[in-house]
Amino acid sequence: MFWAMLHGQVDTFGLTFSVDMRDIEQLNRAATEQEFDAVKISYAHYPKVSQNYQLLTAGSALGFGNGPLLVSRRKIYLDEVPHLRIAIPGVDTTANMLLSIAFPTALHKKTYLFSDIEEAILSDEVDAGLLIHETRFTYAQKGLHKIMDLGEYWEKETGLPLPLGAIVVRRNLSEETRRQINTALRESVRFALQNPRATDEFVARHAQAMDIDVCRKHIDLYVNEFSVDLGEKGMKAVDTFFDLGAFQIDAKDSSLWSE
Repeated sequence: MFWAMLHGQVDTFGLTFSVDMRDIEQLNRAATEQEFDAVKISYAHYPKVSQNYQLLTAGSALGFGNGPLLVSRRKIYLDEVPHLRIAIPGVDTTANMLLSIAFPTALHKKTYLFSDIEEAILSDEVDAGLLIHETRFTYAQKGLHKIMDLGEYWEKETGLPLPLGAIVVRRNLSEETRRQINTALRESVRFALQNPRATDEFVARHAQAMDIDVCRKHIDLYVNEFSVDLGEKGMKAVDTFFDLGAFQIDAKDSSLWSE
């Protein structure tokens, strides 16, 4: 999503960007500490940083069929889930929020780096785990079994796309700068969708040895029309997400969005 704006393929209005790539839970913490002017976070974490950051309408990971998976080594029935030791990719992640909605009495949780959760299950450190990102494509190859697709659960309950990750910008930036970042990112995502091969080398360099086919599946699933612009349906999905999660938004002004 960011390649074109980092490589001079779209107008960035004279803005320049330095990039720091981290795990999503580390990025959530960075937003809490106000480390970056713009940062990707979990939608579930936004209420904790809404006073200092505003959501962009571009750059979101949001859609259908892309939710976190709850998996285990053996067949587990849904009524067993509240009693399991469950690995999660972070307390403030969308994955954990969905787990809490679907199984409010499942309290035996332990946080892992998302890429370590499969191994934690296989080594019996935990009974089950929440898989996100590319690990949702590889779990079956490792002998793991799906207990529930939490994205399907969300879609059945709401009929809306699932909000996963968002890009936020600091509220103390000027309104013009916030709008310019949003516009540059929107055009960067549009460029990537129209020129999917242009970003391959950049993606591969930062993919931590991920197979290129898995990379492409990952991108096809998480980068879509909602990433270009949330639109009315995407904004409704985010509002519903905050409502069901009983989140309180503490914003310095009434606007959540920079468009």
